[in-house]
Amino acid sequence: MSTEQNGNSLVAVLTGAGGGIGRATALKLAQQGIRLILLGGNNVEKLEETRKLVQELTEVFCLPGDLTDLSFLADAAQTVAQILGKVDVLINNAGMALNRPFEEVSEEEFDKIFHINVKTPYFLTQKMLPLLKQSEQATVINISSVVGHSGYPNQSAYSASKHALFGFTKSLANEFYKENIRVHAISPGGVYTDMVKISRPDLTPEGMILPEDIAEIVWFFLSHRGNAVVDEIIVHRVNKEPFSV
Repeated sequence: MSTEQNGNSLVAVLTGAGGGIGRATALKLAQQGIRLILLGGNNVEKLEETRKLVQELTEVFCLPGDLTDLSFLADAAQTVAQILGKVDVLINNAGMALNRPFEEVSEEEFDKIFHINVKTPYFLTQKMLPLLKQSEQATVINISSVVGHSGYPNQSAYSASKHALFGFTKSLANEFYKENIRVHAISPGGVYTDMVKISRPDLTPEGMILPEDIAEIVWFFLSHRGNAVVDEIIVHRVNKEPFSV
């Protein structure tokens, strides 16, 4: 992928940019000169930290808000259209995990995890689609998980949501391939993020996937845009033992 289109630098919309994979990806794309929209997240301070990290490298905008609010997604698409007029890359990274025995998962928890892990990327992509269609190299990347292929104990709701996200990814990839919109999934194993540091203080970075590793794979998808299409990359830790938060 060229980082410019018709003389203008590319535009990427990224959710979950307040830390972890999202922040590392924002930095990687900024280093390539891609303009950024950091979308969603109610922790404005975290988004602002990311913005300050990349602002000297590229043009960046923060649009904080509730990603589970479909009206916010629609308004965000309108705002992006007004500010930059197009979207070349959409990265659906925001998500939540749930480590809970099957019998203890509440309906509220089930609905919440499906909303942020499935409904949000589904409808955000739908809202951004008219802007993506204006790009000559439009790409959608969904950050999934190895639990979208495997079933780990105490992760039934989380695993179900990531299976759903993967199904959505495959269907959308086939539906829009002829329109030159590429849709990919990245399915990491255990990534050493701030959430993991808090929930699993017994773990250390050794043998873990780092957020920067996933950011490099995002850039691989964007920079290797040929006729041979990689649909998905599954990323294992050095130690492949089941991992849960």
